[in-house]
Amino acid sequence: MSANKKKIVPFAQQQLMQAITQLKQGSSREEVLPVLELVLAQLQTLTTHDHLTGALNRRTLIERLDTELQRSLRTGHTFTFAVICVDHLPEIMEQHGRDVTKQILQAVTLEAHKILRTLDSFGRIAATEFAIVMPTTWLDQSMKAIDRLKARFADIDLQSAAPGLSITFCTGLTANSPGDSADKMLARASAALAKARAKGAGNVAQVEIDLPTYDPSSAA
Repeated sequence: MSANKKKIVPFAQQQLMQAITQLKQGSSREEVLPVLELVLAQLQTLTTHDHLTGALNRRTLIERLDTELQRSLRTGHTFTFAVICVDHLPEIMEQHGRDVTKQILQAVTLEAHKILRTLDSFGRIAATEFAIVMPTTWLDQSMKAIDRLKARFADIDLQSAAPGLSITFCTGLTANSPGDSADKMLARASAALAKARAKGAGNVAQVEIDLPTYDPSSAA
């Protein structure tokens, strides 16, 4: 059980016990309801967020991606999906230890939340990988967001824990296409990420769908 979960579960239990006591003592609905709502919010966080970093967990991020696909189908809006991977994280853990690795992952999440828009969704989908759903965003626009993230991550101060260490990441980008599913977009973004990593730390690659062109002779 993560440290965050260890804190939330006892807190939720305490608040539930408090609500039960209030009900037994005849407290009004207005007095008890805020406590129950707070407990519900805490428990929902456990089921939707990654316990280590506070980012959305993989299941919730994929749900957000699927929701955006459905919205795009209704509105016709293009959006971008990105998968990013912190460079050399296994080597960093081997050299500097688990605590520094944890600090990096948490710092990445914190700074991403500061940079990204409120309508964007940021989640952890693997040990070293995060993903971002960027609604109403073309690929060239998403590159600007990635550049801002790069600059922000480069400024993360790790000198006390790991002097000289800076954070970089590779990025795989793709945009939605007709007939897409969450699985297809994730596969394309992951393929783009593999291309970026093959070029070296800090690189970005894109994978787009080649839409079929109209052949007049086929209508004959």
